[in-house]
Amino acid sequence: MSNPPTEQDTLRVLIADDHELTRYCLKLVLSARQAITLVGVACNGKEALELAQKYSPDVLVMDLQMPVMDGLSASTAIKQNNPKAQIIAYSSLEEAKSEAMPQSAPIDAFCSKETSTEELVDLIIQMGRNH
Repeated sequence: MSNPPTEQDTLRVLIADDHELTRYCLKLVLSARQAITLVGVACNGKEALELAQKYSPDVLVMDLQMPVMDGLSASTAIKQNNPKAQIIAYSSLEEAKSEAMPQSAPIDAFCSKETSTEELVDLIIQMGRNH
């Protein structure tokens, strides 16, 4: 029988999305995982940047289109402060993962909002191992 993970063993995850239902659902799913500590939930890029500076998450699930500050701008600023942070672009925009996404974009992975929740959780854990 293995011991439950300690605070140091868990992945520190931050969610940034401007849709309340998306934030709520991801919060519920991620909070139920022993291997994940949800350190913050932001409704725009500026809030995500502030929370990332405060909590230094291992993995961020970042919506690309948000008010106040978009996900790409927030990701660029977050990577400057925490280059090891793994950022998953979480978007309903299919073109964002191909030619529309600049090569210099500070995104480590792309996940469509059409993806199943389990696949997203698996991706978060996989990206956290790369941290």
